[in-house]
Amino acid sequence: MDESALPPEAINRLPCVFERALQAQCAACELARRHVVGERESLACASPVARTACGTLYGLLRTKSAFALGIREARRVLPHAMVMKIQCGGLLGLKQAIAPEAHAPDVHRLVREGVARYRTLDALPFSEIVQGVAAWSGRRKRK
Repeated sequence: MDESALPPEAINRLPCVFERALQAQCAACELARRHVVGERESLACASPVARTACGTLYGLLRTKSAFALGIREARRVLPHAMVMKIQCGGLLGLKQAIAPEAHAPDVHRLVREGVARYRTLDALPFSEIVQGVAAWSGRRKRK
């Protein structure tokens, strides 16, 4: 089915940058909105401004984690497991750096608090955050 045949509300115009982490329940976000198209569920962001900030954060996490993950080319398409490590580990590292008392990372809250404390996302303590990326491991393979 082509996109023009779908009802307007079925098209996810602002896909969540951290959708994989939210789907895996590594994090939560108060701005995430679920959309179901057929049998596929996707997450959208309720705020274009917040989505831009999350995109910036993800880009920084990917760039700053490259050495720890052994990525030589920052622009290449990454395997799912590596994206999960960047998203889940990065958000856990950010939570440890900004709000260690929180139970689970809330993406929007962490971004807001990070900007409030450090003025820009570039100034976040990435040396601490990348430790979360390096330490995160997904599910173990079954034998």
